[in-house]
Amino acid sequence: MIDVEQQLREAALDLPGDPPDLTERAEEEGLLDVAYTSVDSPLGPLVVAATPKGLVRVSYTEFRGEDDVLEDLARRVSPRVLEAPARLDGIRRELDEYFEGRLQDFATPIDWSYLAGFTREVLRATAAIPFGDVSTYAGVAEAAGSPRAVRAAGNALGANPMPVVVPCHRVLRTGGSLGGYTGGIERKEFLLRLEGRLL
Repeated sequence: MIDVEQQLREAALDLPGDPPDLTERAEEEGLLDVAYTSVDSPLGPLVVAATPKGLVRVSYTEFRGEDDVLEDLARRVSPRVLEAPARLDGIRRELDEYFEGRLQDFATPIDWSYLAGFTREVLRATAAIPFGDVSTYAGVAEAAGSPRAVRAAGNALGANPMPVVVPCHRVLRTGGSLGGYTGGIERKEFLLRLEGRLL
């Protein structure tokens, strides 16, 4: 992975006066493709990341460390990844409001371009499930255009790169049992309880 931050620090040493803000310089020079930051939440620390088009990652760092998340972003999206909290103020504020019970619909745009095929369609269908409502794996598969691809829909949900915002916690097994959740079943229960679906 190219260490953009280190390159900018070294280049800044040759400049007169105070060194410029690395994030600003990276943006000015077109070197910032993916901005990321850490966010505290009731579910533990999250790494959130976005491109100029929108959100590409919300990750529970308990299961996948921050370094692993950044490596994956560098491989899948762009090697030009830089910590830039100000670029993510909007989603950080929305996550805070959501966890406080004051937000039902995320307005942060999502960059779907790094997802492909059926996975993208499943996650788009999942993103359309309203706050406080639920669907099933079969329902999401049908909404994504392949009603018989229930197992593939489950796999797509298990690989959801933006849990909470793309609410895979709202997808249950047929019959109403919770099913799985990449962040752990306790997190799924917490989110459903927050949304009034569990007592």
